[in-house]
Amino acid sequence: MTSDKNIQVKAPSSKSLSHRALIAGAMSPEPTVVLEPLDSNDINRTMDCLSTMGARFDINGSATTVTGFADGPRGGVSEPAILEMRDSGTTCRLITAVAAAGKGLFRVQGTPRMHQRPISALTAAIRSQGGEVTFAGRQGYPPMTIDSKGFAGGSVDISLEDSSQYLSGLLLSAPLAREEMVINVIGRKAVSWPYVALTLSVMEGFRIPFTVEILKNGNWEAENWKKITQVVPGEIRFRVKPSQYDCNEFRVESDWSSASYFAAAGAVGTKPVMIKGVSVDSMQGDRAILDILTKMGAKIDCDKKGVVVHPSKLKGVEVDMGLCPDLVPTVCAAAAFAEGPTVIKNVAHLRIKECDRLEASATELIRAGGKAEVFKDSIKVIPGELKKGEKIVFSTYDDHRLAMSTAIYGLAGIDAVAEDPGCVAKSFPGFWDEWKKVLKGNGC
Repeated sequence: MTSDKNIQVKAPSSKSLSHRALIAGAMSPEPTVVLEPLDSNDINRTMDCLSTMGARFDINGSATTVTGFADGPRGGVSEPAILEMRDSGTTCRLITAVAAAGKGLFRVQGTPRMHQRPISALTAAIRSQGGEVTFAGRQGYPPMTIDSKGFAGGSVDISLEDSSQYLSGLLLSAPLAREEMVINVIGRKAVSWPYVALTLSVMEGFRIPFTVEILKNGNWEAENWKKITQVVPGEIRFRVKPSQYDCNEFRVESDWSSASYFAAAGAVGTKPVMIKGVSVDSMQGDRAILDILTKMGAKIDCDKKGVVVHPSKLKGVEVDMGLCPDLVPTVCAAAAFAEGPTVIKNVAHLRIKECDRLEASATELIRAGGKAEVFKDSIKVIPGELKKGEKIVFSTYDDHRLAMSTAIYGLAGIDAVAEDPGCVAKSFPGFWDEWKKVLKGNGC
């Protein structure tokens, strides 16, 4: 892994872990130092909402000291406290649960797209805990007002068919309940389990006692949550006792979602790409980009310094990406360089992200010269002759992941231009500076 042979880039800190660590710090009675949290629009949304409810943040370089709520999350008395989500879906789902575990009036609102993203599974759980939820417009969608006196505890059901963030929000706020909370997963399927594992890892780091139980032969048995790889609704539940968050210092690791674009670039470009700082032992679900690219034929080396992905002859694959949906735009772009079609399955929940990511990924792939077929919960990528030498302005849909994934087409000799390059600030403000290193290294 020598620097003269590789393009070297660094992924930013994990967005998912930054959200969770800052929320945990805000619920701690003692100050918490969060080291290297991501500086991005989405994280600023979460911090602003937590500040509205009574937390305080003091930023000193790469360290953020969080002073938590004096007496739990606080809303308004006669008028609701405004929780402005803008376009951050993670903020909306996690903070809605945190607010509902507090006391007072809260108004949850965001951009027009946020008001098209469902939240009824979470609000049903909030109502079962004694909270009152009033939707301003369409039932089951923001904007809405929550009138809460705190979580009662006891049994609560949650469906993860649309998002695992509903469960993560309940788990993070469950320690504030008056009695032990037992969270039962219901529904037909559960998506994005690795993100729940990240939530549990933060709770464990903040010394929150919890138990994960699996139904075996009609009996509930405690299970090591780190060994769980998938969730079967009706066969898993979570017990969380009333407790206090407690962690002096929490360090946020690098982000595998953001690293995925550079991993793909290493595989489809002409020069290896070294991604510094990422951990191959991470619990982040998007670490799966290594497994997917390896299955496609990529040569990958890993050590303590990071990961090197080498230019490789890729082949099409069939892959279930229900556990790592944020990688789908990246894999679609990489699959356009492969030999043979790629089928990505179990990703219907991508339709309710910042945009309909299935349709958007297909549209931009076709714009680049490839072919795609979109189904209810899957997408088929059929490589074509990419438009080398042409300047193409790729639509970004106000979606950071579309903007970053379509940059990969630049390695096919396309002059790839993002319609709205600034939208990457949602998760990776420094993306284009890092991407210039990739283009330069590939002679683009």
